Amino acid sequence: MTTTIKLPHANGTRVPYTLSKQRPLTPDPRQPFRSRKIFAAAHVVGNPFVDANAPASLQLDWDATLAYRRYLWSLGFSIAEAMDTAQRGMGLDWQTAQELIRRSLLEARASGGSIASGAGTDQLAPSLNLTLSQVQAAYSEQCSFIENLGGQVILMASRALTACAKSPDDYMQVYDHILSQVRQPVILHWLGAMFDPALTGYWGHQDIDAAMEVCLQIIKRHATKIDGIKISLLDAQREITMRRRLPAGVSMYTGDDFHYPELIRGDEHGYSHALLGIFDAIAPAAAVALQALDGEDLVRYEAVMAPTLPLSRHIFQAPTFSYKTGIVFLAYLNGHQNHFRMLAGMESARSIVHLAEVFMLADHAGVLRDPELATARMHKVLAVAGLDS
Repeated sequence: MTTTIKLPHANGTRVPYTLSKQRPLTPDPRQPFRSRKIFAAAHVVGNPFVDANAPASLQLDWDATLAYRRYLWSLGFSIAEAMDTAQRGMGLDWQTAQELIRRSLLEARASGGSIASGAGTDQLAPSLNLTLSQVQAAYSEQCSFIENLGGQVILMASRALTACAKSPDDYMQVYDHILSQVRQPVILHWLGAMFDPALTGYWGHQDIDAAMEVCLQIIKRHATKIDGIKISLLDAQREITMRRRLPAGVSMYTGDDFHYPELIRGDEHGYSHALLGIFDAIAPAAAVALQALDGEDLVRYEAVMAPTLPLSRHIFQAPTFSYKTGIVFLAYLNGHQNHFRMLAGMESARSIVHLAEVFMLADHAGVLRDPELATARMHKVLAVAGLDS
C-alpha cells in the first residue's frame, strides 16, 4: 500500500510526499558490538500532564524514559546517561539528573546493559565570581555520587569553569584535582561551542588547535585515569589528528554527528569509538551497520550508514543545540512515547518545515519502524500547526 502525505515547504507551499516502500531496518537479536565501543546518548521523555514550573523530577515520564533505555540496550548499545541529549542544562537540572542516573543504573543491572553517566558542575550558576575551589567541589560531588552507585563517570565540560577560568592553567588545576580523585577511568567530554555557546574558549583558548594542546597535556598526565575522550567539534580532521596523538590505552569517542560513518570506520592508522546523540534517533540502522562492521562487511556498513547522514546533519543543523527536538520527534513518530512534549517546551525549538524534513529523511534512512504509525502521527503534528488537510 502506497502512503502519501502533504508536507510543508519553506516557500509556503505543501507538496505531496510518497513514502518509500523499503522495509524498516531490523538488527539481529541483541549482541554487544565487538569491534567498537558504542554509546548512545539517550533522551528523556517529558510528562505532558505537569506544568513547566513544577519540580523537575515531576516533569519526567519515568516509565517511558527508562523503557527507551531498555530498547537501546536491546539493540546492543551502551547508554551515555544524563548528557546534553537528555537536556542536561536545558531543562534537566542536577537534582533530577541524580534520580535519572540512579534509576538508570538500576535498570542497567537488571537488563545487563552497559552505562556511563555525566558528571558536571551544573549545581553552580556560571559566574566570574566563582572560585576554582568551588568548581572542583561541584565536580567532586557529582563524580562521587556516580561512583558511589558503582557507575562510570563521563566528565562533562563545565560552564562554571569556562565562566571563571582565567588561563589554561586554571583548567589544568581543576582537571588535575578531579582526575587524581576518581576511582576508575573516566571519559572526558569536549563539547564544542556550537553545541553549547557557554563553553566557548574551553581549555583556555579560543583557538581550537591551542585548546587541543592543553587537553592532550592533561590526558598524557592522567592517562591511567582516562578511558577515552569524546569530542564534539563537528570537525573530522581535527578529531583524526587528536586521535593519532592519544596515549596508548586512551580511546577516541567520536561525538561528530556530521562525519560519524567515516570516523567509526577509521583508516590505516586507527578508528574512533562513538558516543553520539544521533544514535538515539537512528538506533536500528546504526545497529545493523555496526553488526556489519563487526563482520568486516564494509560494503553493508557503508550502505546502511550513508542514508542516515543527511538525517543527522539536518537534525544537528544550526542552532546545533536544538538538535534534541529532532531526536524526541523521531521517538514520537516511532511510537516510543505517546506525545511530542519536551522539558522546557523545547518541542517548539524547530519549525514545522524542519520537522517535515526530519520525517522525509527518516523515511529515506529506513528508521521509521512503522511507517503507517509515523504518518498518522505526522498528520497530528501538522494539524496542531494548522496545516492538516
